[in-house]
Amino acid sequence: MLLHLTIRNFAIIDALELEFESGLTALTGETGAGKSILLGALGLVLGDRADNDSIKQDADHAEIVAEFDIQSNEAVSSWLVEQALNADDECILRRRVSKDGRSRAYINGTPVNLQLIRELGEMLIDIHGQHEHQSLMKPVVQRQLLDDYANHANLIEAVSNAFVQLKLVDEQLQHLEQASSDRNNRLDLLRFQTQELDALALEENEYEEINEQHTRLAHAEKLTTTVQQSLEDLHGGEESNIQSSLSHVISSLQNIAEVDEKLNPVVDLLVEAQVQIDEGISQLRSYGDSLELNPAELENVEQRLEVIIDLARKHRVEPETLTELHQQLSEELSDLDHADERLEELRAEYKTLEQTYSNAAKSLSNSRNKAAKKLNKAITSSMQTLGMGGGQFIIELTQNDSDKRTAHGTDKIEFTVTANSGQACKALSRVASGGELARISLAIQMITATQARIPTLIFDEVDSGVGGGIAEIVGQHLRTLGKSNQVVCITHLPQVASQAHNHMRVHKQSDKKQTTTGVDTLNKQQRIEEIARMLSGVDITQQSLAHAEEMISRAEEA
Repeated sequence: MLLHLTIRNFAIIDALELEFESGLTALTGETGAGKSILLGALGLVLGDRADNDSIKQDADHAEIVAEFDIQSNEAVSSWLVEQALNADDECILRRRVSKDGRSRAYINGTPVNLQLIRELGEMLIDIHGQHEHQSLMKPVVQRQLLDDYANHANLIEAVSNAFVQLKLVDEQLQHLEQASSDRNNRLDLLRFQTQELDALALEENEYEEINEQHTRLAHAEKLTTTVQQSLEDLHGGEESNIQSSLSHVISSLQNIAEVDEKLNPVVDLLVEAQVQIDEGISQLRSYGDSLELNPAELENVEQRLEVIIDLARKHRVEPETLTELHQQLSEELSDLDHADERLEELRAEYKTLEQTYSNAAKSLSNSRNKAAKKLNKAITSSMQTLGMGGGQFIIELTQNDSDKRTAHGTDKIEFTVTANSGQACKALSRVASGGELARISLAIQMITATQARIPTLIFDEVDSGVGGGIAEIVGQHLRTLGKSNQVVCITHLPQVASQAHNHMRVHKQSDKKQTTTGVDTLNKQQRIEEIARMLSGVDITQQSLAHAEEMISRAEEA
């Protein structure tokens, strides 16, 4: 959810810091106070196109920072990890717009392009009443919402799995059918290549082993000389050698250790060293015996290496991967040799998978139709209470062409609606009235609240064109929605504002030189006064104060 919003040098806002809470927050204020400016700033940090005119008149840049709590939002956390933008449980969006036309966007301090911040923004906040940010306009969101409501994840998985398998077999079929046209030429080449590699008979890891053998044989003389000299120094010298010298030292120290026991640890260490030297001498002798100067074997190894390297160069691969290439070419040759048989097998498999996909897609479509009928009825019923008597909500499900299979099935899903009796339903994206669109969105969100993917919902103009009892119902719906989502509502109606868990008031302030917008977070008494102002206008009466207090108390008790 949205925790913190900082705005600097935007429109008539000098500097503003807002803290947001969970539940329903009402944003009120006189007309022209700057409520729409706050939405504009929020839209900018969510990826809206920058406008130089929005920068405060005497400033060279505007900056907006939004901080979100994403601890319980797995989708956003996973997205940040995928984009290498994660910073524990933090999610901070920042947007800076300069007078010179430059615009910069940041996610958790990392510069990003506008598309990325827009993509993330759409997962964090949904603004209802302004088409730019309303996710419900998007077909993919409409499909997800219906599927979530239907709770048929197993059917979606079955369709997705069948689609993936069908696509894989289809690709193999196309490859084989394409290959059949130049099959003979390819067969000749493959037979020649595999015969060469068969003749080489290169074993797994042979190149690495023969390389080591070559190095050893090429340096056999140096190795032999060094080993012999080392053995001479350690053991073979008639007059002196390391082994005998060390034995003499140990014997001498053992004698005087009887005088001072502190020398015993030194003696122990030297005795241990003597054992290690004896073992080293033994291993050096064994190694020296294994060495031999063999020019003939060296020549054979060099010839074998040369053949391997030449063949690897011919195939444009590293020598270490020749055995892997040999296996690949052999498998391809086998496939082409049995291409006709394989084609028949794949065609039969494709036909079976086609039926499997069709059955799974049909089951998914049937489940969607059942869920759509329930959802249509529930949302239509909710619309009647929100000032849209006679309105209707219908989810249109049509089938895609057979060649337009998808991992999500064959259904084309579109939310349609009419706000007035007797009018034909139109696509949700074509609803003209901002107020009607916001209330329709509220009805949809109310019914599907438990399946909500976007944690923060902002409603603008939701109370446009309504009043009295309907306005109170709108407020009640928003308050109920605030129990499962963070909801911010910009409103002019006291019936809506009185239902809020939190209340902010937007106001203008002037020092004769300039006018700026400020926002106050209201306590209970200030809320009563603000709602009383909304009820009676400039002159706040005792009666309006009492009415405002009653409205707030009634909302809290409900």
